[in-house]
Amino acid sequence: MTPTSTPYFERTAPDWDSLRADLFPDSLRDRVVSAVRCLHDRSDPVVVLDVGAGTGFLTEGFLAAGARVVAIDPAEAMLLEQRRKFPAAVASRQLVLRRASVEAIPLADGSVDAAVANMVLHHVEDPPAALREIVRVLRPGGELVISDLDTHEHEFLRVEQHDRWLGFERDAVGTWLEEAGLEEVSVRDARETCCSSSACGEERAHISVFLATSRKPGGPAARPC
Repeated sequence: MTPTSTPYFERTAPDWDSLRADLFPDSLRDRVVSAVRCLHDRSDPVVVLDVGAGTGFLTEGFLAAGARVVAIDPAEAMLLEQRRKFPAAVASRQLVLRRASVEAIPLADGSVDAAVANMVLHHVEDPPAALREIVRVLRPGGELVISDLDTHEHEFLRVEQHDRWLGFERDAVGTWLEEAGLEEVSVRDARETCCSSSACGEERAHISVFLATSRKPGGPAARPC
């Protein structure tokens, strides 16, 4: 995420779970978890990278599904909330927390089976570059699942919530994924809505959400490292 957005998330971390519940529903998490095919096709533990993990909206779902999760976020306060919420998973190393941005992921090439990013791209300065960095850490055959906002015109989100982008055209997201070297690209309606009100209460946003899935070319599924 951009440096200008990190202080906002540091400040809101203790209240983020309640704020998030007003923005988008738990059912979005279920859709993202269900979209990661290797999680359901393999018997050995799958390593999932949760990019811009926040307080663990997606992390919670993947831990419940038995995955090993590496959760990264540039806001230390967000990671502290995860440490408080999932102490057993942290202690057992089922959950590894790292302070980092999507632009510089502190993992080796080809080290995770899947990567997920929920409502992250619209805070990133250069989305195509961020996608290339995520692809770098995916193993051959690894999956990337993204949920984010469709394009909209609610400028108050840029000011109040430090959004860098007012959503995205789905065709553009598909092109970025393909240019990052991914295949089996699909960008479709997540059948969910993100809702937010301006601070003054004069504007209310109802924004549709897309779900993008893709896979890194390569050989057979490998055991997680």
